[in-house]
Amino acid sequence: MDDLDDLHDMDHRIVSALRACGTDPRVAGAARALSWAGEHAALWLAAGLAGAAVDGSRRGAWLRGTALTAGAHLVSMGVKRVVRRPRPAHVEPLVRTAGRHSFPSSHATSAAAAAVAFGALGARAVPPLAAAVCVSRLVAGVHYPSDVAAGAALGALTARLGARWMRGGAHHD
Repeated sequence: MDDLDDLHDMDHRIVSALRACGTDPRVAGAARALSWAGEHAALWLAAGLAGAAVDGSRRGAWLRGTALTAGAHLVSMGVKRVVRRPRPAHVEPLVRTAGRHSFPSSHATSAAAAAVAFGALGARAVPPLAAAVCVSRLVAGVHYPSDVAAGAALGALTARLGARWMRGGAHHD
C-alpha cells in the first residue's frame, strides 16, 4: 500500500469507529443536534451577531469576525464543488446532508473560523463547542477525518488571515 492508500484506509477505519459511538442514543442525539446547529454556519453566525449585540464597544470586531466565518464557509463550499469527494458510503449516516460532497467539511471550516475569530474576542465557550461540532460530523458518519481536518485548517487559516482586519476599529482610545 502506498501512503495515499494508507490514509484512505485510516480515514475509513476512524469514521467507522466514531460512527459506532453513535449507536448510543445520547451520543447520536448530541451528534444530530450539533450537526443541525452547525448547518450553513448558523450557530456561528448567530453567535457572532449575539456578540455584536451585547458587546457594543467591539461590535465592529464581532461583525467582521462573523463575516470572516461566513466567508470561510463559502470558500469551503466552493472547494467542495471542485474536489467532489463523495461522503462515506460504508456507514449509515445519522443526519441528512445539504449536499453529497464531503471534502472539506464546511461545518468544520465555519467552526474553526468562529473558534479563532470569536476566541480572540474572549468567547471561551466557542473553541470547545467548535471541536464538538467537528467531532459530530464523524460520529454522524457524514465526513472522513481528513475532511474535518482540512475544513478546520481552512477555517482557522481564513480567520487568522483576517485577524488584523477583524480587529480594525475594535479598540477605541
